[in-house]
Amino acid sequence: MMVKRAAGLRFLRGLVRSGMAQQRAVGKVVAQLLAGPTAKPKSTAKSTAKSTVRPARKTAAAPASLPAKVAAPHVPASPGKWLASHYTAPALGGVGAARRMSYWLYLPEQAPDPASAGLPLVVLLHGCQQTATQLAQGTRMNQLAERSGCAVLYPQQRVSSHAQRCWKWFDHATQLGGGDVPMIVGIIDKVQRQYGLDRSRIYIAGMSAGAGMAHIVALNHPDLIAAVGLHSGPAFGAGHSVMGALGVLQHGAGARGEHAIRDLLQRRPPFPGMPTILIQGEVDRVVRPINQRQLLEQGLLLNGLPAGMAAKVSSVPGGRAGSRKAHQIQDYYVGRTLLLRVARIAQLEHAWSGGDPAVPFHASGGPDAGQMMLDFFARHRRAPA
Repeated sequence: MMVKRAAGLRFLRGLVRSGMAQQRAVGKVVAQLLAGPTAKPKSTAKSTAKSTVRPARKTAAAPASLPAKVAAPHVPASPGKWLASHYTAPALGGVGAARRMSYWLYLPEQAPDPASAGLPLVVLLHGCQQTATQLAQGTRMNQLAERSGCAVLYPQQRVSSHAQRCWKWFDHATQLGGGDVPMIVGIIDKVQRQYGLDRSRIYIAGMSAGAGMAHIVALNHPDLIAAVGLHSGPAFGAGHSVMGALGVLQHGAGARGEHAIRDLLQRRPPFPGMPTILIQGEVDRVVRPINQRQLLEQGLLLNGLPAGMAAKVSSVPGGRAGSRKAHQIQDYYVGRTLLLRVARIAQLEHAWSGGDPAVPFHASGGPDAGQMMLDFFARHRRAPA
């Protein structure tokens, strides 16, 4: 009897160890799917400097908390200012330690129109296994912002929150406006006041996990965000676990996505609508195109448009020698107002379209996703509450 009991205990311990190992393995798979293929860094960089103002033509240093395996790239020269700082939020409910998040801000050299209320602001959120400075280099957004006359803010996820710097777009509390959402909104409020930016023209965008997080911020703060740009982003409202996140990336949110939007509209009547541009690679195997189709359905619902509404469709052929990928644009108008734009790009995998291919998760050849977003954002502003 004792022998049988001992054998049974060994069997149960084996099952527990096997289950824990399987959970760790699934976690690794999901982290890889959230981020795409892991890139080998060429070098490492560290800096102990705190809040400083650096000319944009100099190399941007990484924060001291950046792990050695991730290199901080050179941010291409621009005539504006490249500022590095951080935001500290008090402990939630007075419990635990205060939370801190680093961010970078680009201010163009071009002065705003004296008759305007200040520069518009674009908030750009990186994906997994990325840093804020890598996103700035890969998207070339600072150079685009210089020409367009807008500021660009790059919050950076903490490794203490996620080892791969993934924004937790699949977390249910985050989807309801908790998690890192108050931190990002706090940074936006800080830089808006500090530099006199136009509060009616604040936009947010992101790539992959950053797109998922940008969407959540916009949906929970529609009076603050005038429009949102989602590049290769997951559908909203589902996930809620590691395995759930994997399911969304590969199969979309399903009926949960529609229910989440309807719940959001009930929690916050009247919802003012959310102009949205969706950009997706047709051969993306990390965040599959079904997510864009469901994001479109969610966008129609959010903006009070009928399901299956007809779009104005235009197709652009590919350019010579890969200078531009073939792509299709679907535009959804109400009167003369463009509320939704959907770009489907042929032969684009899980990467930012029209970016710097030397930086992981960015693909050369147009269309330029950054310019597409800025052009769309310029059509919208949020009326004061």
